[in-house]
Amino acid sequence: MVDLDAAIGFVVAHGDAVDRARLSRLRNGTAAAPELIDMAETGSAPEGGWPAVWDGGTASVDATCFRLSELDDLGALGRPAARKALDWLAARQLPDGCWEEDPSLAATAPEWARPGDPEARLYLTANAGFWLTVAGLDARAAGPLDHRVGGRTPGVVQAAVQALAGQLNPDGSWPSFLAAGWLSAAVLHRQDMFYDSARIQAVLAERLPEMSPANAASLGATLRRVAIAEQEWTVVSARRRLTETQRSDGGWESDDGHQFDVHTTLAAIRACR
Repeated sequence: MVDLDAAIGFVVAHGDAVDRARLSRLRNGTAAAPELIDMAETGSAPEGGWPAVWDGGTASVDATCFRLSELDDLGALGRPAARKALDWLAARQLPDGCWEEDPSLAATAPEWARPGDPEARLYLTANAGFWLTVAGLDARAAGPLDHRVGGRTPGVVQAAVQALAGQLNPDGSWPSFLAAGWLSAAVLHRQDMFYDSARIQAVLAERLPEMSPANAASLGATLRRVAIAEQEWTVVSARRRLTETQRSDGGWESDDGHQFDVHTTLAAIRACR
């Protein structure tokens, strides 16, 4: 089994104040201090959303989704900065239901966010669709929202769902990066498209024995976030992979360098709560 005590110790030892606030809320629901949430919200673009580290000016779909994941851990999706970012995401949707980064980012964007690349387009669609779906579950405390599935932007989420489902191959695979699979599975599950979600999860379960720790953590955290049961085989398999890959210091290795090991460890804790 995953050693959660060791994982908690790793975050306490190596995380910053915001990371420790995320940990406290994940562990026992402790509300973060307002100044720490303010810190997590810094750097937003005037139009909403956040720029990526690889471009300091233009708001990025991928970077905004990453920041929303941190704010979600802090219970801050209902605050003005996150709501403005979600509105920005909804407004960035293309007529075919997809998302793509601004063309001005083409020279600096990594492969998974490169404008004009169809694999990046599908991944960003799954990512943006996931966070708009999660906001429909959680952001209602900040004001009256649409209570239909998808929250206050049901048309946006539904268009994303159709775009995602339309890209699935007959065997449940998808023409994009691995992360697009579990994000799509979560969105489709929440929209009651259980068969399509299960087809994706079957493919993911086959890949899990060789999956990196960071991918296993993100997969498990994503599926649990939309209330896919902890007894489901894909979630069980993700936890098994995390048990196999936990380091002796309690943490898990990020695919993006050791500076993100704390983020990966927090995702693993989220997957195993």
